Amino acid sequence: MKKLICLLAALVLVLTSAAFAAAEGVSAQDIKIGYICIGDLNEGYTAAHYNGLAQAMETLGISEDQILVKWHVPETEEAYEAAVDLAEQGCDIIFATSFGHESYVLLAAGEYPDIEFCHATGTMASTGGLDNFHNYFTSVYESRYVSGVVAGMKLNQMIEDGVITEDTAKIGYVGAFPFAEVISGYTAFYLGARSVCPSATMDVLYTNSWSSVDLEKEAAESLIASGCVLISQHADTTGASIACEAANVPIVGYNISMIPTAPNNALTSAASNWGAYVTYAIQCVINGESIPADWCKGFSEGAVYITELNESVVAPGTAEKVAEVEAALMDGTLHVFDCSTFTVNGETLTTYTTASGLEGNEMVSDGYFHESEVRSAPYFDIPIDGITAITE
Repeated sequence: MKKLICLLAALVLVLTSAAFAAAEGVSAQDIKIGYICIGDLNEGYTAAHYNGLAQAMETLGISEDQILVKWHVPETEEAYEAAVDLAEQGCDIIFATSFGHESYVLLAAGEYPDIEFCHATGTMASTGGLDNFHNYFTSVYESRYVSGVVAGMKLNQMIEDGVITEDTAKIGYVGAFPFAEVISGYTAFYLGARSVCPSATMDVLYTNSWSSVDLEKEAAESLIASGCVLISQHADTTGASIACEAANVPIVGYNISMIPTAPNNALTSAASNWGAYVTYAIQCVINGESIPADWCKGFSEGAVYITELNESVVAPGTAEKVAEVEAALMDGTLHVFDCSTFTVNGETLTTYTTASGLEGNEMVSDGYFHESEVRSAPYFDIPIDGITAITE
């Protein structure tokens, strides 16, 4: 009997010690971080994610030798192999940054339950059944909207100067894929532009690639040739800005400032501050705290922004208007997908329950579409009036 009591006491001690160790987390000096990137620092999307990591390192006092990065990891079995290798090298937390990495990283997370896996843009964390697998995104539709306001102000200036007329205020948009993430983004951009330039219309041309300088440049050139007088993008390179600088057409970029590439035509770029999440998630591991399955924040939490305004190119009064719109987004008096500001086939949207992967959930209430509130990854995928998707 005494042996049994001693055995039970020892077991309790082991379990208590393990729980205490988990609660203590790991020191900032000892934590090891893995990063899985689809590209490298030469394309905007990966650069934006790495900038977020750099921000977290500076904030938390983490050194370069604590970071392991896998560059150019495709959305294939190689993503699983990269995750496993980072786990085997002792990483305490691993970030994967591209949508197609998700299923492979989820598989690795199941095999390494003591390591935290964080995946950007994905949808499986809430249904995957793993406590150590998490999704994150930002409310980038907010910064898309604000960058659209910058574009609309520029269109108004062009109309006032006689460069274009109200009925030729056509925007061109270089899109990657016809996914909800892209549709949500360009719709938010368009609604921002039209909030100050009501006559604006928009054509969207898909490249069917996340990152191709040549395809993005060709798409922008095609849109300009078809009469688009201002260009924006949801694609990862500077291809569109190269075309716009050559054609002397204003452009609103994505992820990074396009001013170095198009100094005479870049207005600003919509961007995500991935550092807001990366810092938070790493701090959770340091503190021994759990990470939510899903995370999405916007202007109020410093997770999205627009890059610097090109003061020599933007319309007068743009900075003041941007400040006004950002304040309204932060205090909740402005909702990007306010259903009173757009129509679908001539009708006001009053209900929507068919968002992909979220079927049966009502997304419209209080007069607006509740984007990225049910899950972090965007799900606004509705074609609205005024936007034409070119399928050729």
